[in-house]
Amino acid sequence: MLKKEQTLSTPPSPLHRRKKVERVMVEEAPFVEEKLRATPHETPHQVTRCPDCSGQEVIRDTTRGEVICRNCGLVLDAHMVDQGPEWRAFTSEERDKRSRVGSPMTYTVHDKGLSTMIDWRNRDAYGKKLAPSRRAQIYRLRKWQIRTRVHSSIDRNLAYAMSELDRLTSQLGVPRPVKEAAAILYRRAIEHHLIRGRSIEAMIASCVYAACRLRQVPRTLDEIAHHSRISRKELGRCYRLLLRELEVRIPIASPTDFIPRFAQALELSGDVQHTAAEIVDSARSKGITAGKDPTGLAAASLYIASIQEGERRTQREIAEISRVTEVTVRNRYKELVRELGLKVEV
Repeated sequence: MLKKEQTLSTPPSPLHRRKKVERVMVEEAPFVEEKLRATPHETPHQVTRCPDCSGQEVIRDTTRGEVICRNCGLVLDAHMVDQGPEWRAFTSEERDKRSRVGSPMTYTVHDKGLSTMIDWRNRDAYGKKLAPSRRAQIYRLRKWQIRTRVHSSIDRNLAYAMSELDRLTSQLGVPRPVKEAAAILYRRAIEHHLIRGRSIEAMIASCVYAACRLRQVPRTLDEIAHHSRISRKELGRCYRLLLRELEVRIPIASPTDFIPRFAQALELSGDVQHTAAEIVDSARSKGITAGKDPTGLAAASLYIASIQEGERRTQREIAEISRVTEVTVRNRYKELVRELGLKVEV
């Protein structure tokens, strides 16, 4: 065993400590391995605590392939495997050209994007046209490849449902995370046998509406029913079925989420949006928003804010954008003015 060195007046630098540990690593290797095994569920490349000084600041030097303690310089591990590519690229075009992987896995495709596709251009890897006999063989392979991709009833259901999901989300203009969440909800509905005997369009529309509520992307039932081929009543029935069977917790819709989209459609400024949001916050603090339709409250607050900021919009214009009636806008407007004591010159 090595003799313990005397304590110096000044602590050694981390670089000196790292070099010293490299020199004695051969004799201390069993001792270090024993200390590393003392932390369960932790592989050498995932070491987060130094066995010598108990420090948790660990540096992973990918250039040298080492894991080093920042405090004392102890080399915790060496010869790390580089998980990156073996090639280098300096521009995005060069990186795309040298990359040999496909698109990432996604739930918005019925096979999650992991299947193989045979191209229809009938050309080889060098761009040359195939011979007639080879072309006939590729044609048969392509036909059976398409058939095997959707060989079961669940695959056929998912293939049709994901195409309907693409159409509906593109018309609604929702972001990709909402689309992914809707696809996951639909797959969970299939696992719970909720699709049998029900319309695929209705279940997809209800999943999209639930995903919009989960991601706090404001979309109303009327909007989704307008772009889908089902009624609002059927959409609401399927939505309640999803909540009940899948036990999904949906956050309460806030009128503030609808204000930016309505204001953008009405071409209102940011000052109007800010004033409308303050009106909604004041109404929420007094308990006026409880039990009220959030779209009606957002429309009424925008109507009041547009008058106060000098960008007046009529009740009919706001009602058409928010998909509520003028009576709803008028009633919510009178209630907010009366309860909050607002001064509005009509």
